[in-house]
Amino acid sequence: MTVLLKNGYIVDGKSREGVFDILIEDKLISIIAKDINFPADKTIDCTGLTVIPGICDMHVHLRDPGQTHKEDLISGGEAAAAGGVTAVLCMPNTSPVIDTPEIIRDIIERGKASKVKIYVCASITKGLQGKKLNDFKELRKAGAVAVSDDGRPVENARLMSEALVKARAAGLKVISHCENLDITGKGIINEGKISEKLEVEGVSRSSENIMVLRDMCLAHDLRASIHITHVSTKEAAVYIKAFTERGIMATCDTTPHYFTLTEDSLMKQDADYRMSPPLREFEDVMEITKALCNDVFDCIASDHAPHTPDEKSDFHSAPNGVIGLETLLPVTLTRLYHTGKLPLMKIVRLLCINPRRILGIGTGGLEAGGMADIAVFDLNKQWVVNPEKLHSKSKNTCFKGMRVKGRIKYTLVNGEIVYEDK
Repeated sequence: MTVLLKNGYIVDGKSREGVFDILIEDKLISIIAKDINFPADKTIDCTGLTVIPGICDMHVHLRDPGQTHKEDLISGGEAAAAGGVTAVLCMPNTSPVIDTPEIIRDIIERGKASKVKIYVCASITKGLQGKKLNDFKELRKAGAVAVSDDGRPVENARLMSEALVKARAAGLKVISHCENLDITGKGIINEGKISEKLEVEGVSRSSENIMVLRDMCLAHDLRASIHITHVSTKEAAVYIKAFTERGIMATCDTTPHYFTLTEDSLMKQDADYRMSPPLREFEDVMEITKALCNDVFDCIASDHAPHTPDEKSDFHSAPNGVIGLETLLPVTLTRLYHTGKLPLMKIVRLLCINPRRILGIGTGGLEAGGMADIAVFDLNKQWVVNPEKLHSKSKNTCFKGMRVKGRIKYTLVNGEIVYEDK
């Protein structure tokens, strides 16, 4: 099948920006040029629309296997496609945990039926128990591209050191969930004025900051690579900047809720605003935004974490996590592009190019000969986030009711249209 995208404003994340046509043949981008005339099977008029590489979300909980009442490979793919996301990295805190070659191969095989490309992050330790490392070489051979105990930290520093060394040898990226569980205790929201007003136990920012410093120090001493995920505090952003300026092989991501929302949202006592790490203070939002503008962060991810309405019904006992595949791009555009903080080229690097580079899964650009994984969106289309209209099985979005600017019109994977906004 041939597809011709006409007159789209292309931003490839590397060097090309402007109005061009894209011809797609046999799953690949064949030509990018002006005024292509070709009798394609499908021609899409992209006049007034922006065309970028498909987004790669490197932090997604698909809940499959074992928790498919929340999400599965198919429904997660539907949500991703509706958000312009063409590749996702699924995290391992499933049931059973993704910690064997057999489970990895099963996810990869079943994932072929998904609308998007599914990559696998296996667990660092057996069963996420933090006691015994998995066989990283076997996990890699089965198809994993990264390892993480996300949802939990690797509490034992010696074990984390061994993981960094063995992951390097196996060619796997280590993704670190930075949290000191002793400090977190029974806290459910940020420790501060809101936790005091609500009289609930809070989570000290030190819980995150201490573990960021620990893991950066380990990476430094071992000359190993590490990726710090879902950074939420102003201190952590400063620490990461200081370490990377000294040549540490570290990358990091944050999520839209950490540069958009503050702990004030918790005054509603709505568990859809609870996640781990928790929403922080206004100063943290400002520092995270500043760090994004100053190239401290390599990626923006969603940390898509579906839970059912029943599970989220009680503010005090609900599990942490919010969905985010369909709001990843529009909230980023609303907060960073439409406020003049970041140009589209940088946003494309954060969402599309850098995640693939970090995971070693391709370049992610728009170029002749490259895979035709593409997102087409209306940069200025305003809409209100309505949970019931989202494609995930779960509806726990912290952006519900928010007016955003930027809406996906088409998503293509391997040159096939997998989503069209009608």
